[in-house]
Amino acid sequence: MATAISANKAELLAIANSVASEKLIDKAIVIEAMEDAIQRAAKARYGAENDIRAKLDPNSGDLRLWRVVEVVEAVDNYFTQVDVKGAQKLQKDAALGDFIVDPLPPIEFGRIAAQAAKQVIFQKVRDAERERQFEEFKDRQGEIITGVVKRVEFGHVVVDLGRAEGVIRRDQQIPREVVRVNDRIRSLILSVRRENRGPQIFLSRAHPDFMKKLFAQEVPEIYDGIIEIKAAARDPGSRAKIGVISHDSSIDPVGACVGMKGSRVQAVVQEMQGEKIDIIPWSPDTATFVVNALQPANVARVVIDEEEDRIEVVVPDDQLSLAIGRRGQNVRLASQLTAKSIDILTEQDASEKRQKEFVERTEMFQQELDVDETLAQLLVAEGFGALEEVAYVELDELAGIEGFDEDLAQELQSRATEALERREQANREERQALGVEDALAELPYLTEAMLVTLGKASIKTLDDLADLATDELIEKKRAEPRRRNEDAPKRPEPKGGVLGEYGLSEEQGNEIIMAARAHWFDAEPAEAGSEGSDEEPAAANASEEA
Repeated sequence: MATAISANKAELLAIANSVASEKLIDKAIVIEAMEDAIQRAAKARYGAENDIRAKLDPNSGDLRLWRVVEVVEAVDNYFTQVDVKGAQKLQKDAALGDFIVDPLPPIEFGRIAAQAAKQVIFQKVRDAERERQFEEFKDRQGEIITGVVKRVEFGHVVVDLGRAEGVIRRDQQIPREVVRVNDRIRSLILSVRRENRGPQIFLSRAHPDFMKKLFAQEVPEIYDGIIEIKAAARDPGSRAKIGVISHDSSIDPVGACVGMKGSRVQAVVQEMQGEKIDIIPWSPDTATFVVNALQPANVARVVIDEEEDRIEVVVPDDQLSLAIGRRGQNVRLASQLTAKSIDILTEQDASEKRQKEFVERTEMFQQELDVDETLAQLLVAEGFGALEEVAYVELDELAGIEGFDEDLAQELQSRATEALERREQANREERQALGVEDALAELPYLTEAMLVTLGKASIKTLDDLADLATDELIEKKRAEPRRRNEDAPKRPEPKGGVLGEYGLSEEQGNEIIMAARAHWFDAEPAEAGSEGSDEEPAAANASEEA
């Protein structure tokens, strides 16, 4: 019997050591799983109502099994309680209220108990292994890792990373890349997330950061921080652009990334399945960077609209198709690289647009200020484009226009102010006709024109406005780069916030929303106070009758 017990001890410890080393988890976790399995088997033997504990010594392999019982005066539950007399047989100094240990003999595992114990241990070890995988990879997001393709399921590639598995989803693969089982593959650790089926490691070969990390591996100056990749954009499998800058004036960032006879960039191109890469010098000046980003096209002029966060690029007629690129690829990548919306115009288009704007503004000033065409054209030529600019500009600036004097400037400002008041009144009447509450007009930053826009969007009460999120109210519409392919299918109009066209900031949007919600919080104390009132039963009865 002693030999059997000794063999049992050795066997338990051998199993614990083997599992811990194979799964790369702490031996204590395996021991704890075994104790849990033995406790469950003992409960199946002695009764699930018992509070049974098991302790396995990790050094000697000795197994102790006992039942915990409470010392009480009158026993109600014989599984978890014992009277004082019975307790003192187990422990001489036992007193009322004590919890004492009742040793149990070792149990023999039957087939079913052994199978159940095996399942418990497997589950505990599996959970520990998953936790170890998560802890190992959670801080490695953004790294490049090499693995072996294990299998391809529904277009998703499962990669063996050694101690874990990662998955490259279909949308994160390079299009038309052929991947076979047992191929070695490099990819970017995109994210590591806990999910019901365990930690999931998501990989990518299509993300711009994958290209950045590849350059860092091939170009020592990037790894050392001498050269920095400030921006990157990709059309995976086809073309990419990166913006680079050197922190050492003696090193050319573009030349360093290209390498001797293109050796460095070619190594990256081969890993990315022949994807063509444009390496562009980055510039803090937006206009210069946009011109560089549109290479190889030549740019004649750049006009930046800060309010709309858009850039208008004028190119010679013969450079239009080159600037746009096949299927709009060049301008799309340039837009992603600069994080700006870019419109491409030919010089003829730009001229026509300027002429149209000149005529429209001239007609607007003629009508609103009741002036002749020559005077209106003078205002437009001097850069005035809206009534607000005329009404609120410094008087000296208006009077300083050639042919103007102070009296004329004062008269123009007076007429502009009256025109704005007329416009505000017209908007107020339209807002009231739409049924927009006056309470909305008292909110900060909202003009009558904005209230009309809200009314047309069926936002007419404080509750309607309070239900919106800030981005639903103020987010600007993201326009796509302009193309000159009339036959191309039209995409859905990009959505923006209801008041996106008015250029409100996020802080202003938050303030508007919170002001609209203020009445919700004002109502809460009154509702809370009514709960304890004498009228509550009557109100409850009335509601029940209804």
